[in-house]
Amino acid sequence: MRSTTRFSAALLIACLLVSIACKRHAQPPPPGYHEYAYVSNGKDDSVSVIDLFQFKNVKTISVGKNPTGLAANPHRNEIYVVNTQSANVSVIDAETNQVAAVIGVHHLPYFIDVSSDGKRGYVANSGSANVSVIDLEGHRVIATIPVGGAPGLAKVSPDGKIVVVSNRADNTVSIIDAQQYRLRATLPVCTNPEDIVILPDSAKAFVACTGSQQVAAIDLVRGKVLALLDLGKTPIHLALKPDGGEIFVSDYDSDAISVIETTANEVGNTFLIGTHPVRSVISSDNVMLYVSDFGSDTISVYEIDIGKMLGTIPVGSGPDALALTSNENFLLVADSKSGDVAVVRTTKLPEGSKISAERALFTMIPVGAQPNAIVIKSFMK
Repeated sequence: MRSTTRFSAALLIACLLVSIACKRHAQPPPPGYHEYAYVSNGKDDSVSVIDLFQFKNVKTISVGKNPTGLAANPHRNEIYVVNTQSANVSVIDAETNQVAAVIGVHHLPYFIDVSSDGKRGYVANSGSANVSVIDLEGHRVIATIPVGGAPGLAKVSPDGKIVVVSNRADNTVSIIDAQQYRLRATLPVCTNPEDIVILPDSAKAFVACTGSQQVAAIDLVRGKVLALLDLGKTPIHLALKPDGGEIFVSDYDSDAISVIETTANEVGNTFLIGTHPVRSVISSDNVMLYVSDFGSDTISVYEIDIGKMLGTIPVGSGPDALALTSNENFLLVADSKSGDVAVVRTTKLPEGSKISAERALFTMIPVGAQPNAIVIKSFMK
């Protein structure tokens, strides 16, 4: 009798998991529709392709040496992979999942940002103190703009008119005119500026400075530093709410998240989170915050509206980069130390379900060594 009960329970769990997978979308995808996650594997010189309907690693694509940054083109079925040690960008055709082109840039690039119209890509070359401007239609560099020392990130504004560059070596931020490909201003900020967010109206940027426990607020219209905001130790990552009203700052060495009010340029609440928060992502409805806790191998779940931690979810070792699927039913987590991607369910089960799988680990997908970035691309072929 007990074995029958155990079998029935196991069958119920299995049926439930199958149902969850099948109901990932409200209806089966139309013919030709694809949704992939692309994961850069820094120590394998490759990119893993995960089919998000099967939750399966379906292909490994060889790219350049030490791939770090990834970006998807919003208008073309292309993925861009920044290869730090080989100083180039691999262009992956998402329809064939093959490398379609390789674009040479300058020394030690790490990240790429793509304009909202999909026509331009911007790569900060940290070893060459410049920014490469890429024509994404022609797959070629069309301008190289000198900036400050060891630029880590070049971020293009939503309106495509300005590029903001964090220069780590000389503690400055460069502002580039993206239409004329020229440097407009270089502003002294705080120590070791790195991550950047730009507000939806393109009027203001915020830059995290890991060396001075500060975030700089910058007026992009006037080219002026508005404020230096004091935070916790090592503010390593900025997550902007889709409505632009608040920024959630991962204070890595304080095990905390700080909240910046973007209109007032003020620090609001600070709350403890998991050990060494390194990345975070916010749901499109501005409600849920998911944080990768690098030091505790967990994902922290925080509800923004009520200001409350809902709990933590164990994942793989060294969770880092995060991405939500297009329907936001699942969160993907790159586990940099264990070489896998954790898939976390983010939505509620139907009322009356006997087994709760709300905000729980759904599956683990092996990828390559040291996965460090994730980007999702959905398209009709």
